[in-house]
Amino acid sequence: MALRQGKREQMELLPPSIEQYIAVDAPVRVYDAFVEALDLKAIGIKVDPNREGNPAYDPRSMLKLLVYSYSYGVRSSRKIEREVYYNLSFIWLMKGLKPDHKTIAEFRRHHKEALQQALRQCVRLCLKLDLIAGNILFVDGSKIRGNAALKNSWDRDKIQRVLAQTDQKIIAILQEAEALDAEEEESPSLISVPTQLNGPRAIQEKVGRIMEELQASGKKSWNTTDPECTGFNGVQGAGAGYIAEVVVDDKQGLIVSADAIGMGNDLGQLSAQIQQATQVLGKAPEVAVADAGFSDISDLSQINSGIKLLVPNKQQVSTLPVGKYAKENFRYLTERNCYLCPMGEELKFHQITKDGNLSYRMAHSRTCQVCQCYGQCTKAKQGRTLERLPYERLKEQLAQAYVLPENQAIYKRRQSKIELVFGHIKHNLGVNGLLLRGRVGARAEISLLSICFNLRRLITLLGVQGLIRKLQEIASQQVLASTTIYTYFKFSYF
Repeated sequence: MALRQGKREQMELLPPSIEQYIAVDAPVRVYDAFVEALDLKAIGIKVDPNREGNPAYDPRSMLKLLVYSYSYGVRSSRKIEREVYYNLSFIWLMKGLKPDHKTIAEFRRHHKEALQQALRQCVRLCLKLDLIAGNILFVDGSKIRGNAALKNSWDRDKIQRVLAQTDQKIIAILQEAEALDAEEEESPSLISVPTQLNGPRAIQEKVGRIMEELQASGKKSWNTTDPECTGFNGVQGAGAGYIAEVVVDDKQGLIVSADAIGMGNDLGQLSAQIQQATQVLGKAPEVAVADAGFSDISDLSQINSGIKLLVPNKQQVSTLPVGKYAKENFRYLTERNCYLCPMGEELKFHQITKDGNLSYRMAHSRTCQVCQCYGQCTKAKQGRTLERLPYERLKEQLAQAYVLPENQAIYKRRQSKIELVFGHIKHNLGVNGLLLRGRVGARAEISLLSICFNLRRLITLLGVQGLIRKLQEIASQQVLASTTIYTYFKFSYF
């Protein structure tokens, strides 16, 4: 049968332009239109075509390159450089420009804040397209390894262990030198003690400086490569990195805001993430939803009381049964400010603890000692003691709200909305670690990945050509607005 065979040496009378290599509905055209719709000055990227010195690459083209390459899992500056030479879509996007890996890496490193602001503009574009409502927000975090090794993380136990080993090594060197001196009293020692002590003493000095930095930071661990990251245990094992915090809108599952925190868990982060999302949206949400990892009641109390919170406590999501004598089985009487134990005895207010909690215990210790449950409920001589948090009433209200059927329906949507984000970033894009160091760098990369996710969702919702038309309309409106302002000031001045 006949076979179709190509011929590389075939000459064409009129070679096609770069524009003709890319179809009109190619996804790369969306990324080009998206960056064209951004206000670079507003996100902190300066464009000065009249600058002196060696000509620089157009910042808008460099931003297009980063957004597009990240969207297809190409993040290394050397790999991006390779794509610019051999990948037709990259060649079209860059209009034939071929920046080297150092130029790409330097642009990314010098525009970390701009990448964060670019996500905000992306969200505002989605607001103009009526694809983000901002009424129900889902918040979640996922651990991502940083550009730092776990072996460079130090805590107090590791510091003390290394110092103890170093002290033993110094003692061993001195003892060996003394033994040889005693054997060869008439001849010089073959061991240079000061030279051999240089290594252990240098380790002592280095570890001492790390100890000072750890104490000054107030953190539990300190990484010498990236001091702002933290050590954690994840699904993929122990590592050092950040938690990527993401806020997703309920309407179309688009990311509203993203952040990176150098913590080992999500506790105490919900109020900050909701506040950040509120600033981006320009309004507070009606409902904020998060899992039990965010159930820090002192942090939840900082959120605007007008926002309904759907955050279960850890007991509600636990598979373990509640103990017969657990605090949940003690009933609190508001009017009498006391607790009733399962046997009907009162635990009265005793004192305020150092943590600010309210402590309750039996008025008479013998009440517990003669009870048939003594030894199971408590073994303390003074009887059973309970602590009530200052925001215990809020905790009880949240627990009651969580189990309502209408709220359960909202909470079930959380997994399908926000887990999709981390699945796309980690599985589809293959992101198993960050490239930039420091919290600002980590936040910039997570913001860039969030833009990539939003653009893929927009392509799914509106199609390539439909989305391009919408973005071009927004870009033309911005140009018209800026021209009007410029004309006004020009004629006002003259």
